[in-house]
Amino acid sequence: MTSHATPKVQARVLALLPLIVFLAIFLGSGIYHSIIGTEFAFYQIKAPVAALPAIILAVLIYRGKLNEAIDEFLKGASHPNLILMFMVFMLAGAFASVSSAIGSVDATVQFGLSIIPPEFVLPMLFIISAFVATAMGTSMGTIAACAPIAFGFSQATDIATVYAIGAVVSGAMFGDNLSMISDTTIAATRSLNVELKDKFRVNIWIALPAAIVTVCIYMLNIHSSQAIEYKDYNLWLILPYVAVFFLAFTRLHVLAVLTIGVVLSGVMGLIETPAFSIFKLNTSIYDGFTSMFEVALLSMFLGGLSAIMQKEGGLEWLIQRIYTATRLFKIGKQRAGEIGISFLVIFSNLFVANNTVAIILSGDMAREVAKEYGVDPKRAAAFMDIFSCIVQGIIPYGAQLLLACSIAKLSPVELIGSIYYCWVLAILAVLAIVFRFPKLKALR
Repeated sequence: MTSHATPKVQARVLALLPLIVFLAIFLGSGIYHSIIGTEFAFYQIKAPVAALPAIILAVLIYRGKLNEAIDEFLKGASHPNLILMFMVFMLAGAFASVSSAIGSVDATVQFGLSIIPPEFVLPMLFIISAFVATAMGTSMGTIAACAPIAFGFSQATDIATVYAIGAVVSGAMFGDNLSMISDTTIAATRSLNVELKDKFRVNIWIALPAAIVTVCIYMLNIHSSQAIEYKDYNLWLILPYVAVFFLAFTRLHVLAVLTIGVVLSGVMGLIETPAFSIFKLNTSIYDGFTSMFEVALLSMFLGGLSAIMQKEGGLEWLIQRIYTATRLFKIGKQRAGEIGISFLVIFSNLFVANNTVAIILSGDMAREVAKEYGVDPKRAAAFMDIFSCIVQGIIPYGAQLLLACSIAKLSPVELIGSIYYCWVLAILAVLAIVFRFPKLKALR
C-alpha cells in the first residue's frame, strides 16, 4: 500500500467509540420514542446531555494524563471555526427573535404572498437561499437569514414546515458547495492544489442539474389548498430582511451582516411599532440568544469530542481503512479512486460534523489516492466538496440542521427527508463517477 503523508498519530479504532456512543444515545432514544408514539420524540433526551457520556468516555480512553485530555477537548471546543459558528448562532437567534417581535417576519411573508403565487413559494425559497449562500459563501448565514421567512410562509399557507425549511437548507448547501468564497471550496482546492475556477467548472456540471431537478420537484409539489389571501403589511418592516439579502452579495463578513440585521430590526421596531420599546428590544435579543443555547453548546461539545478522536488516531484509522478498501474496487482504476476519495470525505464528515474540517482531515490522503489512481485533481476537488456538502446537509447533528430546526421548532431527523437537493446531488454525483462525467477535455 502506498503510504500517504506521515501520520502524526497512531491509528486507533477505539478512538471512534465516543461518537458512536453519542449517536446511539441521541438517535436511539429518538427512534425508540418515535416507535412508541411519543410527541417530540427526538427532544426527550437533549442532545448536549447525550454528548456528555461520549465526552467522558473519550477522556477516559485518552492515552495520556487526564489533564491533557481535558486540554485537548478545550482546544477543540474553542477552535476559531467553532467560535465563529457560536457567534453566528447567537446573532441568528437575536435577528430572528427581534424581527419576529416587531412583525418583520409577518410583513415579509405577506409581501411575498402578494407577489409570489403560492405554487411558487417552495422553488423561490430554494432559489433565493441558493443565491444568498453563493454570495455569502456560508450556509449558516443563509439559513439564519432565510429560515425565519420560510417558517413564516409555512404558518401562513398549508405548506408543511419541513418542506419550507428543507428548501432553505437545500439552497444553502447549493451555495456552500459552489461559492468561490466558501470554506469548503477553498479547502478542497488547496488540498488538491487546483485553481478555484477549474474545480468550479467541474462542479457546476453536477450541481446545476441537481438544482434544476430540485426546482422541478418543488414545482410539482403543489396543492390547490395553498392559495390564501394576503393581509395588509407595513413595507418598512421588510427593510431588515432586504438589507440582509443585499448585504449578502457583498464581501461583508457574515457576523457584520447579521449584526446590521439586528440593529435595523430594532430601529424599525422602535419607529414603526408603537408597542415595541427599548426594553422589549433588550428582551428580544436575549431571548434570541437563549433560543440558540442548546445548538451552540452541542456544537462546542462535538468540536471538543472530534479533537480528541483526531488526536487519538480514530480518524486516521478510518481513513486508512477506506484507502485500503479502495484497492478492492474492480470498476476501473479512476472510478475506484474517485469512489475512494468520496468515501474518505463522507466518513470524515460523519465523525466530525463539519464539512470544512472533514475536507482538511482527508485532504492529504485524497491527494495520494488521486495520484495513485490517475484521478484528475479537478475532479477530486469537486467530489470532495460535493460529498462533504451532501453529508453536512443531512446529518441530524450537523450545525446546519440544528440551526434550521432551532428556528422552525422541528426535529432534525424530521427534516432530513425534505432536503431534496442533497439527495438529488448525491445521485447525480454517483452517476458522474460511474459515467465519467463531465469530460474534462470538453471543459478546456
